[in-house]
Amino acid sequence: MPFELHPRLDADTTWLGDLPLCRVLLSKEDFGPWLILVPRVEGIREIHHLSETDQLQFIRESSWVATKLEAHTNADKLNIAALGNMVPQLHVHHIARFQTDTAWPGPVWGNTNGVLRHDLAQVEITEKWRALLGEIADFTPAG
Repeated sequence: MPFELHPRLDADTTWLGDLPLCRVLLSKEDFGPWLILVPRVEGIREIHHLSETDQLQFIRESSWVATKLEAHTNADKLNIAALGNMVPQLHVHHIARFQTDTAWPGPVWGNTNGVLRHDLAQVEITEKWRALLGEIADFTPAG
């Protein structure tokens, strides 16, 4: 069965590209940056449902993305989490957090203003993160 992104993730994000296991998405919310990794494995709801090989690859890819966020945002903290209460498809949020953000120090869920980036701003941040992730040898940009 081919990989299909959950409709809510598709609507709420921009596709940056793919790593060997995961699709990399950028939230449209004007917060973060907020990247999301989605393993391209059908029917997976939890990390421990992945094969051992895919679990290890997921940790590699998550670490690559976290390293880029840390290096290029000067975030006070990275929040990396899988909730899945609203979207059952396994997806893991990688969010750069700042003491000045609207949700600090609480969790982002239910504590942001929900404002989306303007289209031009989303295009600009998409291009920036595609270029930064493009420094990872195994990253294939969307498009």
